[in-house]
Amino acid sequence: MSVVGNNRVGIPIVVLHDAEGAVVEVETKTGELIRGLLFEAEDQMNLYIKNAVIRDTNGVKRKINQVYVRGTEIVFIILPDMLKHAPMFNRIKHWRKHGGAPPEGVGQAVGQAAAILRKANERRRGGFAGRFGGRGGGRDGGRGGGRGGGHRGGPGRGPFAGAPGQYGPR
Repeated sequence: MSVVGNNRVGIPIVVLHDAEGAVVEVETKTGELIRGLLFEAEDQMNLYIKNAVIRDTNGVKRKINQVYVRGTEIVFIILPDMLKHAPMFNRIKHWRKHGGAPPEGVGQAVGQAAAILRKANERRRGGFAGRFGGRGGGRDGGRGGGRGGGHRGGPGRGPFAGAPGQYGPR
């Protein structure tokens, strides 16, 4: 399990999501500075900023109610200092201290999919006997019995049953 969880986004994106609702400052590739309330941030760093003040390269300011900045146009983002204490950093400290182990109760899968995965892991380890006694232990003992071959080297019932060579007993 990664530090940030199972959603597969990196630490900077998680911190950016934590900054939603705070005042941020963004510099774009064109040199504009946009300062305003970060209303929403997407995983691609697309930002929806409200009550924005945009300062262009000449220093001229203009106020805009809302602005949408595409993530590929962003050079850098100045986040508030309060994010130093974000819960994300506590998870990183725990992850480093305990060698990647998640905190108690975190990261344990629940639900039907988790039950299926647990059973599959138990079967691989040999600890799950199942309904008929584990791997290969069906009602008739587990091997063969179908069309094309009985138990190891038995006659079988296919078109090549009993024929010498590759398809029959040697």
